[in-house]
Amino acid sequence: MGRRKKEPKSVHREKIASAASVLFMERGIAATSMDDIAKAAGYSKATLYVYFENKDEIVGILVLDSMKKLYNYIASALEQQETTEERYYFICRGLIHYQEEFPYYFKMVLDKINIDFEGQDYLPEEKETFQIGEDINEKIKEFLISGMEKGDFRHNLEIMPTIFNFWGMLSGIIQLAANKEEYIKRTMGFSKIQFLEYGFQMLYCSISNGEK
Repeated sequence: MGRRKKEPKSVHREKIASAASVLFMERGIAATSMDDIAKAAGYSKATLYVYFENKDEIVGILVLDSMKKLYNYIASALEQQETTEERYYFICRGLIHYQEEFPYYFKMVLDKINIDFEGQDYLPEEKETFQIGEDINEKIKEFLISGMEKGDFRHNLEIMPTIFNFWGMLSGIIQLAANKEEYIKRTMGFSKIQFLEYGFQMLYCSISNGEK
């Protein structure tokens, strides 16, 4: 116990969160107790509460961490000095990598999130997660506007509805491919990547300027 006290608090929080992440992916959040997390992390339950107030705080930390990774994937894709279409496919591939690395949190970050931070209790991680989501939307907004200015996208796109449809369609295609990989292969003769590329192309064609 003396050795643990000498380690920074962040080290313990990271160990606990890492153990919890494995359990959440195996069992789900609801079926995982603080006792389970303590045992998996090698801590007593009492010690666990020194570093986290409750399970919601652990979930918040994990969702925030995965959201930061998602931002990095998107930002990296958009830093590529390529054509609009090529940058679009960089985004798509970044989302595939994100889903494969964080399959459980891929679904969570696209679920309902807290947007009301006035007059109610909320975890600090919730507000930061919301802000990172807004930063991601801003990146996509800049990408869409750039594509419209270059004449690659339709000039009449409504930015915010397009962004939400963009996320909904891309995430839906990626999640469907992950859940139905064997069915897709058997009924269509497509590999997972072939199915995704086909879906990505359909979405790109829906917003591209057909005149070019």
